[in-house]
Amino acid sequence: MLTVTLVATFAAAALWQQWRDVEVEAAERARVQSSWLLTGALDWARLILREDARSGGVDHLAEPWAVPLNDARLSSFLSADRNADDSGRDAFVSGQMVDLQSRLNVANLIDGNVVSDSGMAGFSRLFATLGLPPAELAMLAGQLLQASRNGNPVDHQGSAQAATDGVPAPLMPERVSELLWLGLTPASLNSLSPYITLLPTRTPVNLNTASAEVIHAITPGLEMADAQKLVSARQRSHFRALTDATQVSAGRPGQFNESLHTISSRFFEVRGSLRLNQTTLQERSLVQRDGLTVRTLWRHRSVVPDSQGRTQ
Repeated sequence: MLTVTLVATFAAAALWQQWRDVEVEAAERARVQSSWLLTGALDWARLILREDARSGGVDHLAEPWAVPLNDARLSSFLSADRNADDSGRDAFVSGQMVDLQSRLNVANLIDGNVVSDSGMAGFSRLFATLGLPPAELAMLAGQLLQASRNGNPVDHQGSAQAATDGVPAPLMPERVSELLWLGLTPASLNSLSPYITLLPTRTPVNLNTASAEVIHAITPGLEMADAQKLVSARQRSHFRALTDATQVSAGRPGQFNESLHTISSRFFEVRGSLRLNQTTLQERSLVQRDGLTVRTLWRHRSVVPDSQGRTQ
């Protein structure tokens, strides 16, 4: 009996080790496949933006880059072994591109080493429209200015320190979700997220892609009804020049100017989603287009929790 027990124990341990090795290999295979697929989706998005740049300088919501990609089955391309029985595996990819110059840029709050008056005015109107407390905007601008002045050196423990007097300073965020560091509450950030972005440089708002709330916020003296009128008018025909928007809104000359408004864009967010077996991965990338050059500034990948809130 002792011999049988020992043999059974060793067999169970060997079986468990073999099962573990198979699971690790399968997980690594899925990770590599997911990485290649999402990278391919990003490269395809960059190609679309490059080809769009060849056709002209106006960006609007009727162009190919603005059409979202619905779930597309890719399982037939995942396995290098054509004879393998892989029928139970399904992979679906989807994605879309978002013009980030359709939103208010948080970087516009800072102009050099001071808080920008025009940036504060635009964000103040947006905060008022959304019913958010002005104190949070003041905190956001102040913390952002401090982060930009100090340069955010990071010590070995990962905490940001001021460059001059050693006083702790906030890190300079790269994404909108990180604005919580600078004083925004989660509720305020949730309300602001559809209307704001954070880019590495100051940018004007694209009137062909911005929402009525953003156009109203960025344009001094423009009523919300006039902003909604602009959004309705561009659905029939996009604006080819800023003067087109002036004619539609019947506004004063110079109400739409190149310092605050544009009809073309340089910054886009590429969103990709990959569902492989029971795992769903999402990737968000910031790309910058200058002429025919489209480069990726950052990529962020995450696993989507299932319906029970578990990461699969």
